[in-house]
Amino acid sequence: MAQIPLLQLSDISLTFGGNPVFDGLSLIVHQGDRVALVGRNGSGKSTLLKVMAGIVEPDRGERVVPPGITVGYMEQDPDLTGFETLGDYAAEGLDPGEMYRVERAGEGLKFDPARPVSTASGGERRRAALARMLARDPDLMLLDEPTNHLDIEAINWLESELKSTRKAFVLISHDRRFLTELTRATLWVDRGEVRRQEQGFSGFEAWRDKVWADEDMQRHKLDRKIKSEARWAVEGISARRKRNQGRVRALQDLRKERSSMIRRQGTAAMELSAGPTSGKKVIEAVGLSKAYGDKVIVKDFSLRVQRGDRVGFVGPNGVGKTTLLRMLMGQEAPDSGEVSLGTNLMPAIFDQSRAQLDPDMTLWESLTGDPEMRVSGKADQVLVRGQPKHVVGYLKEFLFDERQARAPVRSLSGGEKARLLLAKIMAKESNLLILDEPTNDLDVETLDLLQDLIGEYDGTVVLVSHDRDFLDRTVSTTIAMEGDGKATVYAGGWSDYQAQRAETKKAETQDKSAKSKDPVEEKPKAKPAKPKGLSFTEKHRLEALPAEIERLEAEIGKLNELLGDPDLFTREPVKFRKATEALAERQTKLDAAEMEWLELEEKAAEAS
Repeated sequence: MAQIPLLQLSDISLTFGGNPVFDGLSLIVHQGDRVALVGRNGSGKSTLLKVMAGIVEPDRGERVVPPGITVGYMEQDPDLTGFETLGDYAAEGLDPGEMYRVERAGEGLKFDPARPVSTASGGERRRAALARMLARDPDLMLLDEPTNHLDIEAINWLESELKSTRKAFVLISHDRRFLTELTRATLWVDRGEVRRQEQGFSGFEAWRDKVWADEDMQRHKLDRKIKSEARWAVEGISARRKRNQGRVRALQDLRKERSSMIRRQGTAAMELSAGPTSGKKVIEAVGLSKAYGDKVIVKDFSLRVQRGDRVGFVGPNGVGKTTLLRMLMGQEAPDSGEVSLGTNLMPAIFDQSRAQLDPDMTLWESLTGDPEMRVSGKADQVLVRGQPKHVVGYLKEFLFDERQARAPVRSLSGGEKARLLLAKIMAKESNLLILDEPTNDLDVETLDLLQDLIGEYDGTVVLVSHDRDFLDRTVSTTIAMEGDGKATVYAGGWSDYQAQRAETKKAETQDKSAKSKDPVEEKPKAKPAKPKGLSFTEKHRLEALPAEIERLEAEIGKLNELLGDPDLFTREPVKFRKATEALAERQTKLDAAEMEWLELEEKAAEAS
């Protein structure tokens, strides 16, 4: 099926602080595109999305959106100034009769449109921004980490919405499962270059690894050639050297080519060092109950965590996962019940609010100011797993550069804050990891490494996450908190929990059905009537549709060819507008014809 171009970037160049972000970038997003936008933290993904949205102006190049096409962008930090409630913000620009769209999105994303802006949390503001974009129903949606601050139920709702839409979208997300389920093409931002593959995120890692392997081979071949030519330049006979100045210049060109190769960013040198072995029993909870007024967090909950266990907590936002975690660690008292901790525990805690990071401190101060990392008499060193190390050197292991060492923590992106907190945690020995939403804002490569480290960690891991893929890869026990104080323990990760829950519901349904049946009154079911065949008009229409579809496809092909001229919009704007309108009209007719043909074919097959 022919595709309508919704947005075109041509020869885009952009620099920040003297450093090039993109140079000569060109891309097109078509109608129906479902694109994953991937790349390392700091590679420029969010910046590219803002260029596509028209929020960031490039230094050079052109952004073209055809007349009548709407582009929606989900803001990471929305400005709600001047709005009284979240609903007022989300509904801006909509007709009064369209308010139901905001209410529907509010229900799915779990935010209250009546919530005053003054009391709304950062997560609620982001959900309102997402609802605002969905309610406007643009032709192209630009989504930057839409699953951050969403629980699994809201993620499933959003996933279903995006699966069912016929609108195009470009999506940045750290959630592998979300990307895999939704995307059919991938844009990869890597060292200022944007590559495109017509395959969804499921094929990204294999594609990335092949590109990198090819690069390594090319670099190896170039190194060998330079080495060979350099040996000739040193050992060659001087008389011959005069006649081979071209070869000397070629060697210089080879060296320039080699130096121009941009080294790809490595992965963070993360390491988890398990301290002394803890006792066999790590946590034992018996009969825990906790409530805040009418809100029941947990009721009569018992759990035993033993050395080496991997336990994951899942459930909707606000259900009390973090509260239960704090009770299990002895940081908060239950209303009733008891918690006992094992012996020789050395916990390391990653909190989702990043409260361990002072936003006004520099990265340097954040590490050297930690009492457990301080090296007496050495202001420029930190203690890393018992060994002194220069603070900048340690920051570089977590992919920070020297300039960032003196920058305030508040200047970091979400992913960078997560890496800094991991740097603090991993500098210390531990035998119990408590991880509350550790995956937010981490790129795919860092997530891979974190998953591997958890797998190899000799201690015990207790974590909270909404990332389904991460749960499947890391935990062996899942505790589902479903509200009203109910917390159920399941064996395995997220997929195992879903399968067991489905089996339980199926058994309950069958049991209810069996009890409700009355064999005395049960009547035999009548056989369904056979569907009637096609009418004369429908038969004639079914025969005519293939030729009509073929004609429309040919016309769309010619219009796409005409619109493929990148200078048409500038040279002949009226012709460009008329061609775009004609393309949209024929695409609509083609969609309707194909749907009609499919329905008639199904009706004919049922009657045969």
